[in-house]
Amino acid sequence: MRDIALPLPLARAILGPMYRVSLHSRLPWRVQRALIDAGSALQPVPPGVRVERIRLGDRPAERLAPSTPAPAVPAAVLYLHGGGYAVGSLATHRSLNGRLAAETGLPVYAVDYRLAPEHPYPAALDDAEAAFRELVTEHGYRPERIAIAGDSAGGGLALALAQRLIARHGYTPAALGLIAPWADPNELAERPRDLVVNGPWSRACAAAYLGAGDPADPGYAPLHGVLAGLPPVYIQADVDELLHPQCVGLAAALRDAGVEVSFTESRGLWHVAQLQAALVGRAAAVLTEMAGFLRQAVDQLPLRDLG
Repeated sequence: MRDIALPLPLARAILGPMYRVSLHSRLPWRVQRALIDAGSALQPVPPGVRVERIRLGDRPAERLAPSTPAPAVPAAVLYLHGGGYAVGSLATHRSLNGRLAAETGLPVYAVDYRLAPEHPYPAALDDAEAAFRELVTEHGYRPERIAIAGDSAGGGLALALAQRLIARHGYTPAALGLIAPWADPNELAERPRDLVVNGPWSRACAAAYLGAGDPADPGYAPLHGVLAGLPPVYIQADVDELLHPQCVGLAAALRDAGVEVSFTESRGLWHVAQLQAALVGRAAAVLTEMAGFLRQAVDQLPLRDLG
């Protein structure tokens, strides 16, 4: 299936009602998950990308590998999907991950981490940690040759994972690619909704993920964790989405901590428009930008690998 270049007004007119119905705080989580999964059928995997079902960190996962030759020194991307920690799946992000694989030239590993409220914090973080460690211990990747990426809640999870890997294992990933990361679920949005996300749904997701935990735990709200020592970070957000102010704050906090940051702001898109990259050219463009950032990061070989 070829890409479709939908005009932005038409794409917004289609997606707005779909998200209003699907991401509704009064719907049972299982219904929300089914609706979002069904909508993902319109978003194809690009040609030349092989999707392989595997297990990673004792969870169902997918390895999306491009047809391009593998780099001389093995490298990969670990992708953590968004969905407020309560919805989202391998299916919802398969198209995005396939494009990321094609454009980085790297295998992308996507993990079906456990979802709240059935599995509150720290289940998702534990699963992400186990997946990364298995890429190192069983798949032969060096930590500094694995980039971690994610969107929305998955972006917050990617940030929390990097912090945990550095603190517990001394592993520093190659880079972080964060699409509108939800780095502090405690923070309330200034507006009631954007095209995709609404306040009541976000608060329900935050409560479901926290469970009986401590909202001040930096694993839950990594914006307030240790930022110094993180690898280069790419952040993308649209200026009209609810998480834009939080992304601005995260970028500033990272820079203050001495972290290299690339912050890209779009106008006229929506929260995680990269999911519709096969349908909207401008969404594809910002995904291509992140792919370039991640590929450049993993190509920065340590001195011991040179010569």
